[in-house]
Amino acid sequence: MTSRTVTHDRPIDRLRRALADTWTITLRELQHWRSRPGVIVFNWLFPVLTMGMFIGLLGGAIGAATGSSYVDFVMPGAFAMAMFFGLEATMTAVCTDASKGITDRFRSLPMSGFAVVAGRCTADMINSLVSLAVVVTAGLLFGWRPDASAPAIAAAFALLLLLRFAVLWIGVFIGLKATSQEAVAAVQIAVWPLLFLSGVFIDTATMPRWLRAIAEANPLSATATAARDLFGNPGFAGESWFAENAALLAVAWPILLVLVFLPLSAATYRHLRR
Repeated sequence: MTSRTVTHDRPIDRLRRALADTWTITLRELQHWRSRPGVIVFNWLFPVLTMGMFIGLLGGAIGAATGSSYVDFVMPGAFAMAMFFGLEATMTAVCTDASKGITDRFRSLPMSGFAVVAGRCTADMINSLVSLAVVVTAGLLFGWRPDASAPAIAAAFALLLLLRFAVLWIGVFIGLKATSQEAVAAVQIAVWPLLFLSGVFIDTATMPRWLRAIAEANPLSATATAARDLFGNPGFAGESWFAENAALLAVAWPILLVLVFLPLSAATYRHLRR
């Protein structure tokens, strides 16, 4: 009569393997920077180009009408825009991996499913940190200056990264659900109306009352408004509940989005069929 020795992995061992797998996936994503430097650099610079266009075309007129610096007003909004633009990169990368069968290969390997998604998220957050640093540097060159304490500035950047983390999970979910790159491109078109229907570039007071309420309820408006307050930059005096509670919503909106789209992404990944 033979006996078999049954070994059970300790939780700490499973955690170590999951972290190791996560780092492996993260490195795989970061290696794409070397193979596609032009695309990566363009993604970093595109928010700067958009910001420069608005400052050049609208900055003088809006600054003269409001009597304040448009650069100081728009820069926190440009930071929020840069975090929001990360949605497109996440959607495209996730959809590409899924459509080529790479995601299915990962699922067939003896590795943590959590690590596949966490590695993707880690790489995207690193990418977003670089993108934010590029936009901040450009803003300083354009003349933007924060007028606040170091803790307030750090809190503003934390809110911006929290928005990016929430947008990331939306991108993962859409990328897994999309059946082709054409479907992702169709979703990307919707990014622009969401961006413009906000307080990112202009004072919402110029909008009709009903449209103003919608714009101020936009999560981008909440983050941009809260960041302006924390940076000590000029903002707009909103009359709606959303504008008066922008700081609260800058935290609540991303948390709500994560609570919705993280479980949806996990369920979609488990039942992925291509």
